[in-house]
Amino acid sequence: MNSLTLSITTIGDLLLRKTITNCEEPIKDVELCVPLYQRPYKWTARNAIQLLDDIIDAKNSNKERYRVGTLILHKTKEKGQYDIVDGQQRIITFSLLLTALGENSIELLRQKIYDNTYNDHNIANNYNALFRRVGLKLEDNDSAVEYQREMEHLKDYIENRCELIVVITTDVSEAFQFFDSQNARGKALYPHDLLKAYHLREMNNISEDETERIVKDWEQVSQRDLADFFGNYLYRIKEWVAGNKANILNEHNIHMFKGVTCSARTPYAQFYKSAYCYADMVNSSAMPFVSGTRNVNAFQLDTPIIAGKPFFEYTKHYYNILKDIQNNNKYEGFYINDNIIVKTLDRHFKKGIGNGITRLMFDTSILLYVDRFCPETYPTKEDIDLFEQFVIYAFIWAYSLRAQYTNLGWLSAQNYIMGWSEKINTFNMYKLIAKQDTPTSLLSALADKLNPLSNDDIKDGWAQECYEYNGDGETLKNLKDEKDGVYENYLYFFQTNGFYKN
Repeated sequence: MNSLTLSITTIGDLLLRKTITNCEEPIKDVELCVPLYQRPYKWTARNAIQLLDDIIDAKNSNKERYRVGTLILHKTKEKGQYDIVDGQQRIITFSLLLTALGENSIELLRQKIYDNTYNDHNIANNYNALFRRVGLKLEDNDSAVEYQREMEHLKDYIENRCELIVVITTDVSEAFQFFDSQNARGKALYPHDLLKAYHLREMNNISEDETERIVKDWEQVSQRDLADFFGNYLYRIKEWVAGNKANILNEHNIHMFKGVTCSARTPYAQFYKSAYCYADMVNSSAMPFVSGTRNVNAFQLDTPIIAGKPFFEYTKHYYNILKDIQNNNKYEGFYINDNIIVKTLDRHFKKGIGNGITRLMFDTSILLYVDRFCPETYPTKEDIDLFEQFVIYAFIWAYSLRAQYTNLGWLSAQNYIMGWSEKINTFNMYKLIAKQDTPTSLLSALADKLNPLSNDDIKDGWAQECYEYNGDGETLKNLKDEKDGVYENYLYFFQTNGFYKN
């Protein structure tokens, strides 16, 4: 059974006397540790000074006790070591504050905190800001003596009157769940944070070291990027493949990412769990190396997720593929490798809501194709040729929508994706990809479905700037204009691939 300890302890007991008090038995010789998976120390000087001002206000208001927050600790297998899961920012700032007040015995500041630019800069900057406020005054006069007396009183108040609620658990997964629930108070958690907590609960059979490694990998990606990745890419692909409009990912529809639990025993669940176990077994063995075969892909975007550790592997797998697609420069020398279409879009067509929607459609359709038809390693020439043809078709499909609107919004885009629009080339690309068994059958279907645009169809203001009038009527001009190998107008690729008719 996992042990859980709740206590209230003073800052002085914790940081100076290395003791956690006010529990059944005081816990002594507490070695606080900032684990590698922790996010950087990001408190600024403003945050540090605000904490100091709050403490001074509490002291001047004669508050007997001042509760300064919650500290969540994971008791590791190392004797006396307690990893800080939540409360790192505050506890490091208290350590800096006491050091600025002349206390030199805080061991937390002596340990090597995970190398990071934020850590190095903010720790030094915040210490200097606090020292300027509370440091020793060297003048030998009455005011300096009085000031020094005040600072001694402040130091005593911080050490003996400022208290932390301390939560200690021996289960690292439980510690992270406390962290998520603690941070949910007063504000809504991101859907991906709820999913993180859910899948951590499904990892009962995973070692603490493995859990910490998984969480560290997760924390390497910013909250903004994770929110964008789940909300705009994974969620929308799943909805569009199912033939549904994709609105906003929230707590009410995250069930699609909870997947098959470890305890599920239905034939449906057993099938997907067996497929994952087979792929995991093959990939972790010497079989791919000995036989020269490719790694077995354990995931598909349009199939259920396996709860627990596979969810985090799934997230990392698709996040890396998406970044390779968007960066346009790698992935085993395969996929989008220095593609001229993408270079043109990156150079000229990234700003604005309409361009953002269209690029999202382009990227997600490519992500789904890569997931379904592109071998992860050792692509053949045929694999590459088929993929490059799909990139052209995906571009024509997505940017046919952009070309036909002066101002493009999500309502029009959703109707186009669902096949409900009257615009040219409206059909559900995602369902079409998911229904095909081979890339050649998909490309044949796209060749039948995609139609060219004419001058009258083009409403995009950028494209309209490329019109000129002459005796033969309105024609496109300047489509071949390019600079540093990048074309000035995306309609050039419509023209060169036979999807523009005059």
